[in-house]
Amino acid sequence: MRISLFITCFNDTLFPETGKAMVRLLERLGHTVDFPFEQTCCGQMHYNTGYQEEAIPLVRKFIDVFGDAEYIVAPSASCVAMIHEFYPKVAERSGDAQLAKEVEEIIPKVYELSQFLVDELGIEDVGAYYPHKVTFHPTCHSIRMLHVGDAPLKLLRKVKGLELEELPGALECCGFGGTFAVKNADTSMAMLSDKMKNIESTGAKACTSIDNSCLMHIGGGLSRKGSDTKAVHLAEILASTEENQ
Repeated sequence: MRISLFITCFNDTLFPETGKAMVRLLERLGHTVDFPFEQTCCGQMHYNTGYQEEAIPLVRKFIDVFGDAEYIVAPSASCVAMIHEFYPKVAERSGDAQLAKEVEEIIPKVYELSQFLVDELGIEDVGAYYPHKVTFHPTCHSIRMLHVGDAPLKLLRKVKGLELEELPGALECCGFGGTFAVKNADTSMAMLSDKMKNIESTGAKACTSIDNSCLMHIGGGLSRKGSDTKAVHLAEILASTEENQ
């Protein structure tokens, strides 16, 4: 199977290890992986802050870059949700019937990593080894827009050596919300404080998720308070084996 990676600009710029982990994982599972270098931002930041016209060229770019892909997989529920939920609206706003048709055709090929593994490939045990106590933070986009369900948890439960601890208040937002954290800093920090308290109450050594944007917010807060708990993307846990520990 040929899989095209949509790493997203956030991961490419700030969390390259997540992309590398995806490559190791998918190749270990026997798939051919490619990374189209022409890929750019999905346009979520533009769309969410009111610059919807400016998102149109980015949708066109995504179609141009990934139009011929067999499968498109990303380590970001947030960006995949943008494509599934809002690309049709951007295409409609453009008034371009051809773009709308191409968006409709490409959406079924775009997956968040855990959804792809569990729902498309039917795999829960990826042969991972991660001998640590871990808790999982389900991100807002993943549960409320993309509806990934328990796919990430199914994968984590099959990781050898991993002890999964349930996160109290798991469905509560971490407070990041993209520009929300900038425009409403006090509220964002209050929400983060609650999230960190719940994470630390589990005794986990790692908090994992499927969005590095939320993990950046959580990990930054934990680091500033000197916590021993680290933020680790799900892909990095799934790519871990006994050989690379």
